[in-house]
Amino acid sequence: MRCVIARFPFELTKGGVLEAMKGVKPEPVTGDSVVIGRRHYPAKQVGQVITRQDRRDFSDGEVLRAMTQLGFTCRTVPKASAASAARIVDPLQRASAMLGAPMSI
Repeated sequence: MRCVIARFPFELTKGGVLEAMKGVKPEPVTGDSVVIGRRHYPAKQVGQVITRQDRRDFSDGEVLRAMTQLGFTCRTVPKASAASAARIVDPLQRASAMLGAPMSI
């Protein structure tokens, strides 16, 4: 399958990706990931291995799109919702709570 990653065309096959990732130890997954075999790889690691490019040259989305088209399972991290953003406390209040808020008289 022909796909474009970081403005460069690549001819990728599922077997070629499996062969390229054989023996590669997965890094800890903190964001978007691709399941190859029974292992979960960060999308950037997969992109770096299969394209031999620097991770800064492409996005997670480009790799996930290509891997999904090849039939791999991809997982994305949900964006922070407005509800979780509302739970962020003022830094002064957080520091006071960590130090133990003064007692009311």
